Amino acid sequence: MENQTFLWCIFCGFGTMQVVYRKEEEAMKKILAIIGIVILILAGGLAVSYNGLAGSRESVETAQADVDTMLQRRADLIPNLVSTVKSYAKHETEVFDKVLEARSQLMDAYTMEEKAEADQQVESALNGLKVVVENYPELKSDTTYVSLMDELSGSENRISVARKDYNDAVKTYNTKLVKFPGNILGSALGFEKAAYFEASASASENPDVGELLAE
Repeated sequence: MENQTFLWCIFCGFGTMQVVYRKEEEAMKKILAIIGIVILILAGGLAVSYNGLAGSRESVETAQADVDTMLQRRADLIPNLVSTVKSYAKHETEVFDKVLEARSQLMDAYTMEEKAEADQQVESALNGLKVVVENYPELKSDTTYVSLMDELSGSENRISVARKDYNDAVKTYNTKLVKFPGNILGSALGFEKAAYFEASASASENPDVGELLAE
């Protein structure tokens, strides 16, 4: 009788251990399932964040290429414009030199900050050239000059649009880098903030018209 009782206790104990083991196994499976779900969510979030940042960076690069194209088109007009004005105002050498020097700086600019400041210098120099032209009525009616100025005006308008599009793309991209999860993942994934196309205050100062006329 005692042996039977002992065996029954062993059997019950074994059965209890099996139940406990099964419960622990089920609990472990649930924990692993939760961990797996968390990993999938994190991986998915990482992929979405990366794709979003990559897409925004590509938009910035595309917009930058458009800006470069518009700047180049205007730069290509400048030598002919200077040559045309020079045929009527040969002694305005300082004004011509400023325009050509500004153009050269723009062509040598590499970063967007450098391009923005050089662009402001070109605009300032061209404004000085336009002031000089006011002293030469015959030049203002020259068909070549008029045609070049029309092209220049169109180029400047396109530059303005391209600049706005670029800065809008930069704003969208940079905003993603400062918001979660981009602020955490951005640097780890190799993404860096893009520079706006804007010149410093000193570079955007308007030329002294009186000084230009005096020259």
